[in-house]
Amino acid sequence: MPAKPFWEAKRLEQMTVQEWESLCDGCGLCCLVRFEDEDTGEVIPTKVSCKLFDANLCRCTDYENRKKHVPDCIKLTPWNIEALEWMPRSCAYRRLWEGRNLADWHPLISGDPDSVHRAGVSVKSLGVINEAEFDDPEDALDHLAPELMDERGR
Repeated sequence: MPAKPFWEAKRLEQMTVQEWESLCDGCGLCCLVRFEDEDTGEVIPTKVSCKLFDANLCRCTDYENRKKHVPDCIKLTPWNIEALEWMPRSCAYRRLWEGRNLADWHPLISGDPDSVHRAGVSVKSLGVINEAEFDDPEDALDHLAPELMDERGR
């Protein structure tokens, strides 16, 4: 019998750095600017990306040094994921933390890094605007997209 894949055999905190990083499906949803509703505490994403995000590649342009350029960038770890309810429901990290399996479109399942884009889960086709294009960060409020929190690409 073949061994289970690491994401089924290990808890999140048992994964190597390489395994952890490979869980990222490349959707880019965590790189969107979000606002917290002061009354409800709900975190609402926008269709505005971080200044370091390349929407064509669906990747950070300076991942290793992102905290230098974007101090409030949150480094996702196995030890802070439970507090990150703003992660979209389709996110592999959130799915595994909630006891669900990876989606069929996830690159570790499909073997294809573009499957996340074809499934319509990534920001690649959303027409996101880079926050560097705004003079005032509050302008991103004009681009709220709460639907991006929903489970996508089933």
